[in-house]
Amino acid sequence: MSEHVYKSVELTGSSSKSSDDAIRVAIERASKTIRDIRWFHVTDVRGHVEGGKIAHWQVTLKIGFTLEV
Repeated sequence: MSEHVYKSVELTGSSSKSSDDAIRVAIERASKTIRDIRWFHVTDVRGHVEGGKIAHWQVTLKIGFTLEV
């Protein structure tokens, strides 16, 4: 097994659908400019409420990617 070194960055994704969708949005957007994303870790979930209903989700996550040799 080879040894790996990862770098991590923090992102916040948002969605009006769900917290899972906010995660998906953040990872898909990051993958346009960051190669070799390998993992994510959710660090915070929050939302916006309007009229007694959830109007928007925001999810903060760290993503890790492999450093190139």
